[in-house]
Amino acid sequence: MSEKVGALPKLAERTTGDLVKAAMSGWLGTALEFMDFQLYSLAAALVFKDLFFNSASPGIAVISAMAIYGVGYVARPIGAWYFGRMGDRLGRKKVLFITIAMMGVSTTLIGALPTYHQVGVLAPILLTLLRLIQGFGAGAEISGAAVMLAEYAPDNRRGIISSLVALGTNSGTLFAGLIWAILAHVMSDEALLEWGWRLPFLGSVLIMAFAVYIRLHLKETPVFEATQEEIEEAYDTPLPKADKAVKVSIEPKQRISAKAFFAAFFLRFGQSGNSGMVQTYLISFLATNLMFSRSVASNIVVLSSIVGFVTVPIIGLLGDRFGRRKMYMCITFIGMVILIPCFYFLVNSMGAHTVESVVNDKVEHFFDQPTIMFYVSYIVLHNITVLAMFSLENITMAELFGSKRRYEALALSKEIPNMVTAGFGPMIAAALVTAFSGSWIPLALLMFVYTGATFVTSIFMPEVAGRDLTDPKDAM
Repeated sequence: MSEKVGALPKLAERTTGDLVKAAMSGWLGTALEFMDFQLYSLAAALVFKDLFFNSASPGIAVISAMAIYGVGYVARPIGAWYFGRMGDRLGRKKVLFITIAMMGVSTTLIGALPTYHQVGVLAPILLTLLRLIQGFGAGAEISGAAVMLAEYAPDNRRGIISSLVALGTNSGTLFAGLIWAILAHVMSDEALLEWGWRLPFLGSVLIMAFAVYIRLHLKETPVFEATQEEIEEAYDTPLPKADKAVKVSIEPKQRISAKAFFAAFFLRFGQSGNSGMVQTYLISFLATNLMFSRSVASNIVVLSSIVGFVTVPIIGLLGDRFGRRKMYMCITFIGMVILIPCFYFLVNSMGAHTVESVVNDKVEHFFDQPTIMFYVSYIVLHNITVLAMFSLENITMAELFGSKRRYEALALSKEIPNMVTAGFGPMIAAALVTAFSGSWIPLALLMFVYTGATFVTSIFMPEVAGRDLTDPKDAM
């Protein structure tokens, strides 16, 4: 076993085809998760505030929509703990099959929900229930994909291969943004609110079906197979006596290192916090506070996600070349520097042209032709503070933990900060913006705190690039 001096587990061979299937599986799963993420984010900002809540105040309706968005994140740490332990004991493949099915079914059913005007308060209750089920499954989905690719990839190519997980998130974000952009362009506001909003959620069943098919034909990771003997020791108990059932308690002998856990926690804290601001609340802020049209709000997500297909793999390659720690320090420092300029140009580049739209039986004027600096500012902000950090995050967190409890530790260290920041950060941001009369300054300050936390963590963490993933011990 790997704990014996000089005895390294022998990894089973996997073909290029096996690696491609693993990469496709991870990409599809994270694409579906983040498509749900962005579908709800855009829907909450653009239509859910009108469909599921009965409030005379647009600000209160947005806060309510963001609160239900955050409810899904409450279930994620529970799912991370439950499925993470299962993944460490029974294998990555089995758990990833369950999580993708839970997420996909819940996302699809959102498209079939009745609205507040049809069933009253039952509508937001049903929406909350589906968000909880989504969160329970999603709590271990992206972590499982990260572990899967890290344990499949060659040591010197982990960064670029694991960046496929980040590309999955980018693909989901792009797909959701593109759908909303098309719907906003071809449909009237009345049709979009009446039935058009359902189409993206109902259509997500196609991605789920393809992902389930891929995972049915996926092999277990070589690292898990090589270290499975250590895990099976936990099951070593005397045979039960005849006619007597014995409850077997399975507790791992090795604890998760607190240092490694909190290092991973704050790496995630910064990225997920920024993601909640840029990909969720900022879209609502632009549409509700700055009066940008729905098409502009969805178009910038599409454009920035397209740029991300270049940003993400480049950062993955640089992480392999220069190490995770140096890249984290560089990216987070740049992220803190660009915050004020990016926000300044976002809110001061709306242009003069407006388009009329009817909202709650009232004619409103929305800006629909912002200047080029509006798009540049959002793209830079999104790619540096969200996508670049996420490209590094998955592989770095996987390398921080040992083989015995990697899935559980990675899932928990991702989803606990994710619940706090991405889950309730948008709701907190909405409340702060309302309290400060629509100012963007609270948003910039929140993002500075998020990014700064990851910057400080990168200074104190060890370099983990190329670490032996069969080692049962954590890196710190």
